[in-house]
Amino acid sequence: MARSNPGLLLGLLLLRLTWCVAVDGGGVEEGGFVFPVVVSTWPFREAVRAAWDVVKTGGAGGSAVDAVVAGCSACEELRCDGTVGPGGSPDENGETTLDALIMNGKTMEIGAVAAMRYVKDAIMAAKLVMEHTGHTLLVGEKATSFAISMGLAGPTDLSSPESIEKWSNWRQNNCQPNFWKNVAPAGNCGPYHPINIPKDPVKSAVWEDQGITCQEWLQNDNLLEPTSSHFNSVNRHNHDTISMAVIDKMGHVAVGTSTNGATFKIPGRVGDGPIPGSSAYGDDEVGACGATGDGDIMMRFLPCYQVVESMRLGMEPRDAAVDAISRIARDECVSLRVAIMFARNECVQATRTGKKLG
Repeated sequence: MARSNPGLLLGLLLLRLTWCVAVDGGGVEEGGFVFPVVVSTWPFREAVRAAWDVVKTGGAGGSAVDAVVAGCSACEELRCDGTVGPGGSPDENGETTLDALIMNGKTMEIGAVAAMRYVKDAIMAAKLVMEHTGHTLLVGEKATSFAISMGLAGPTDLSSPESIEKWSNWRQNNCQPNFWKNVAPAGNCGPYHPINIPKDPVKSAVWEDQGITCQEWLQNDNLLEPTSSHFNSVNRHNHDTISMAVIDKMGHVAVGTSTNGATFKIPGRVGDGPIPGSSAYGDDEVGACGATGDGDIMMRFLPCYQVVESMRLGMEPRDAAVDAISRIARDECVSLRVAIMFARNECVQATRTGKKLG
């Protein structure tokens, strides 16, 4: 199914002290900003608490990397929103696969796994890639073999009764909506074959299909489930990622993500979660960014890398976020939610907005 002018749910992770767990004393103070700090997308409180329990401990506290791993692991165990860890987001074949990333802002080392099958500890597998290989990203069954060889539990069925039921209902609905475009049969399950692409395809926006304006669509959550068969709805419960950022007591930065990807994705699809600079990016010298949204769009623009580099050049965090989103949204109608981010010495919040940018 074609996505025509989709509403991009994009959360850029900026630090806002009232949304995260703040200092416990004994931390580093820099420009009035006191470490450690833990922040995450969405109200995944248990994940934030798990990270905080690591980063606040001991004289110097636990490391930012260990805190991010603990937080994302907690979300995987809890299956946050059904979008993180095993048991959610079945692909077209009914299988759940996992993506994860960890980045050390002190060394700029990165580890990631993508489309990993049969191992539930995705963020731990990503950390093993970072610490025990010279690579950045391992994928598919080879990522599974690596993780098991390094001591993680598996093979394990990552599906659940809930994910299988969701998949079965989708199949009964003729596999609608889905992620195919320019194929036949358009309104049924595959197998699919390509059709000729019009030289000048006409785009039909989801809000136009419903007889409403872009602004009305953005401002009414009840309209996020469109009537158009040519739109795969993007919302918190069918695509999302936990993106977490931590500054430890020594002032070091780490970021991480974990997700089971887009619901009913084409098998083999990898989203933005394990892609450095798209879902997350961090640098001790600058700060960090995390993002959640339509990963297939976000990977085209690497918004988190853009935000961090803009802040490095002196741009204010809020301005850096708006700039990154504007690059994505030149011709799109955008729903901006959960906009939080951090620079090393500044806390800001970008509130929800909906507008045509460009």
